[in-house]
Amino acid sequence: MVDNAARSLRDWLLPAGCRLCQRPTEGALLCPGCQADLPWNSTACPNCAAPVMHPGPCVRCARLRHPPLDHAHATFRLAAPIQQFIHGLKYRADFAQARLLGTLVADRVSERADGIDALVPVPLHRSRLQQRGYNQALELGRVIGKRIGRPCDGHAVVRVRATEDQIGQRAAARRRNMRGAFVAAASLHGLRIALIDDVMTTGATLTELARCCRRAGAAHVEAWTVARTP
Repeated sequence: MVDNAARSLRDWLLPAGCRLCQRPTEGALLCPGCQADLPWNSTACPNCAAPVMHPGPCVRCARLRHPPLDHAHATFRLAAPIQQFIHGLKYRADFAQARLLGTLVADRVSERADGIDALVPVPLHRSRLQQRGYNQALELGRVIGKRIGRPCDGHAVVRVRATEDQIGQRAAARRRNMRGAFVAAASLHGLRIALIDDVMTTGATLTELARCCRRAGAAHVEAWTVARTP
């Protein structure tokens, strides 16, 4: 982890060109060609960010009278190379990926910044945080917040229950797993919040976090993630 962190710091301070093809980029993180080839989530449901064929809500969200999120945005579909970038940040402490992914997300959501007061990254339980040493959602939120000029509050909400790993679980099991997992540490009365996470799968985590924020008084809650599963 120390070696990865050192490499990440070096790459942050001394970018060596496009992170995919190594071509000179004059300071940009990716060259125009590689950036154009990324799996952009260009047409997505505005309520859950799921990729759709035509603009508008997906079939599931169209049936909901009150979607849990006021808006959801996922910059990419979860596919190569974005998935590898996320894994580098999440499992190998490759913080240079936070800068890359956070910058790409920020550039896509910048037009929504005027409607947001603060960013709230999905918190980790203290046991997971001690094990991993950092929260990848917070790392992303810091980059996004700095780029769009909004505060990123990593202490607004606390994860009070150590939930099971949700990989491979069905949607209903994920919802049960997340129930009551979060508690607001302070009032969010009247605030317009953007929740930050790396990947949105069924939306169970972000939905439960949104409910927590609303109970704390948030007036508007949307979700911004790096990627969305199909």
